[in-house]
Amino acid sequence: MQRPRDQCGGECGTLVRAAQYVRMSTEHQKYSTENQSEALAAYAARRGFEIVKTYADAGKSGLKLDGRAALQGLIADVRRGVADFDAILVYDVSRWGRFQDADESAYYEFICREAGIAVHYCAEQFENDGSLSATIIKSMKRAMAGEYSRELSTKVFAGQCRLITLGFRQGGPAGFGLRRQLVDELCHPKGELARGEQKSLQTDRVVLAPGPPQEVEVVRRLYRLFVLQRRSESEIAALLNAEGVMTDLGRPWTRSTVHQVLTNEKYIGNNVYNRRSFKLKAKRVLNTPDMWVRKDGAFEGIVEPDFFEAAQRIIQDRSRRFSDEELLGQLSALLEQKGWLSGLVIDEVEDMASSSTFRQRFGSLVRAYALIGYAPAKDFRYIETNRALRRLHPDIVAQVIDGVAQAGGTAARDETTDMITVNAEFTASIVLARCCETAGGALRWKIRLDQGLRPDITIAVRMQAGNEQIRDYYLLPWIEGGADPSLKLSPENGVRFDAFRFDDLDAFYDLTRRTELRAA
Repeated sequence: MQRPRDQCGGECGTLVRAAQYVRMSTEHQKYSTENQSEALAAYAARRGFEIVKTYADAGKSGLKLDGRAALQGLIADVRRGVADFDAILVYDVSRWGRFQDADESAYYEFICREAGIAVHYCAEQFENDGSLSATIIKSMKRAMAGEYSRELSTKVFAGQCRLITLGFRQGGPAGFGLRRQLVDELCHPKGELARGEQKSLQTDRVVLAPGPPQEVEVVRRLYRLFVLQRRSESEIAALLNAEGVMTDLGRPWTRSTVHQVLTNEKYIGNNVYNRRSFKLKAKRVLNTPDMWVRKDGAFEGIVEPDFFEAAQRIIQDRSRRFSDEELLGQLSALLEQKGWLSGLVIDEVEDMASSSTFRQRFGSLVRAYALIGYAPAKDFRYIETNRALRRLHPDIVAQVIDGVAQAGGTAARDETTDMITVNAEFTASIVLARCCETAGGALRWKIRLDQGLRPDITIAVRMQAGNEQIRDYYLLPWIEGGADPSLKLSPENGVRFDAFRFDDLDAFYDLTRRTELRAA
């Protein structure tokens, strides 16, 4: 039975307990969570509300509920009946969300209203009282909020495409043998961007430039080995590893990393964009070549075009000689040999088409798997996920060091262990936690603490479902344990082990300012 709700808004002499929800998205820096809170506080004072709890999503897109831990927590509290408030104050309809389906926004509000908790849009010109006029205006506002995101996405994409055709780089690491060069609005060089660094001025742009001569020579030699000596990718990788040559990430070469160098047009100076799409938080798709946006000769190439074209012919001929039946036969034989399949496993097999060939020929790897009757009982994609997370780790470390410096602190990284010493007071280790889904659909994270390094603090970076974006951060003190101490986390966790959870690292940087965290 629902408890009675006091909706007099202070007119009967008592203050109505209310929670406030604030959100600042990456697209909308105009409204900060602080400004929203001030507006909500003024609204509460006028209407007789007492704000007793705050749910804040800072730097979160309103396109989907995923990743918005605060709104998820608010809805969960309402559903469980533990919400100790009678109203929810939101700045406007767009802060509640820019859902592409307006019904989704209405659904989350309906959950609150069904529990007897009214949602107030404090900056809107209409009263959210359930009247016909309010319902019509609110529905229109929701549709407009979603349409704004669609229009913004189109404008941003058009702007990025224009910059591509002008020869400027749009995101992503440079790659082995190349470096990101910062230039001003007149294309005058300003300096080289280190890994993880970003431009600070809106008028600045980024282009690719040749890297150190020794790396450039390795790339050119790689092409000569492949085209002239007809060495395979695996043989080239083994040769480079035997000579102690590491990739741009400081890791050994593999068949797939060699294959990436052999197939990327940036090595001949071409700027290619929109190979993959991930618009409005929708499913990532591979685009056909006719949808690519390109600028040939945008940068100074480090490989002769003739060598690059010869390498492409070799790779295409290697794949073209197989019919669909032959490709599926190879896949079946590989499954029988390995017992399981993944893109990484396919790419590491000599004299077999690459995983991209299977995707292009059959639409996706999953479709190819289905055609040979393969439905893995265990999801082995974690191997590829772990590999992607290892590539992401140096960027996260660089972001932390840069953030501490901007916060007024100091951070020094140990080149051997990646351990960070903050303010010469305590050590911190960064651990990326892969998101796993249980058989029942629940999300879990396993965080392993480094027993050998024994950092004072572990910054656990939890990934979202799909392991492509960061969900949140946990600050964990050193925990004495066995040979392999670890923690298992669910989407929502208490603080029984004295952990601090943050949606972003700003709170950690604030701690470095106040120096409240010191070495144990």
